Amino acid sequence: MSGQAPGAWLPEQQRSAEVLLVTGYAFLQGEVEQIVAAAGGQLRVVEDAAEAAKYWDSAAAVLVGSDIRELPPRRRAPAVLVGLNGEGDSLWHLAAALGAERVAVLPDAAAWLAEYLSRSRSPEAGGLVLGITGGCGGAGATTAAIWIAQAAAGLGVRVLLVDGDPWGGGLELALAAEETPGLRWPDLADASGSIDPGQLSDSLPVAGGFSFLSWPGSRERPASVDAATTGGVLDAARRGYELVVVDIGRGAEPVHTFAWDCDRILVVVPAQLKAAVATARLLQELPPIEAALLVRGKAGAALDSGLIADAVGLPVQGRVPELRGVVAAGENGRLLELGKRRSVRHFAAAVLDLFDEEIPVGVLA
Repeated sequence: MSGQAPGAWLPEQQRSAEVLLVTGYAFLQGEVEQIVAAAGGQLRVVEDAAEAAKYWDSAAAVLVGSDIRELPPRRRAPAVLVGLNGEGDSLWHLAAALGAERVAVLPDAAAWLAEYLSRSRSPEAGGLVLGITGGCGGAGATTAAIWIAQAAAGLGVRVLLVDGDPWGGGLELALAAEETPGLRWPDLADASGSIDPGQLSDSLPVAGGFSFLSWPGSRERPASVDAATTGGVLDAARRGYELVVVDIGRGAEPVHTFAWDCDRILVVVPAQLKAAVATARLLQELPPIEAALLVRGKAGAALDSGLIADAVGLPVQGRVPELRGVVAAGENGRLLELGKRRSVRHFAAAVLDLFDEEIPVGVLA
């Protein structure tokens, strides 16, 4: 009996697999060593992709330094590209080229990376994070995001709608919920480390049957919230909700801050040639994850869905209905009223069908 006791702990030991760091930067190695130690993990460091190949698939998580320009052949993509403050947009372009799932800019993202590595050894089930962005200005991404969140909530899905654009004027205005009590983004500016999903959920306002996290709908300059904080909030949201819909916005900052934490991205594009060209350019800034188009326009528009899909290089997942008065509804906070129309519900059903194996979606009436 006593000889068998140690064997009972073997599965726990196996879950404590090491973290693999691929970099030749001594300073970056030192930063990551401290983070892995704080996360209670073990670190193996190799200097190039060729040496990393034999350890790659058995690692609990793989971190690739910004000095690495190629990966081992036929190996899974790195989980996180790790770089340093001052490297600028080149980090996100490199991540897209390598196929990285996340980007961590140190030292700002140290707390987020420690939490990420802790979860990689004992992962929890989490919800789907769905990003919505416009292929061009005025495409209607916020409207589509609200209608998708509203439809999913109507099916009993636990939904959070996230405002990803601090310069968008405040998503709460489109919901007519600026007076609804609950936290907004500036209230979370000082949050650090792991955020309890239950506490986050309890503190957020609700409209249309779903929780939302908005930038304030006021004329005051919004307080800044750094990328590490937004990453921690989205991680807590993933653990606390079955579906997180992120209205990303189109600027470089919100794309870098929010798009890289999404599992899927839907791009709203009007049925116009100029919009299709702008959308094709935007794709160069998005992370290398599964994406699809939502075409906005009436049947018989100047460009049909097939032509737009060919021009942009993404499949079409649905058509956002053109409703009279939708712009005024957005200004007056009546988008939730329009979301009850049959054409909108059918649109939302087509979108949610794409994720029927990832969120508990029923059938829209």
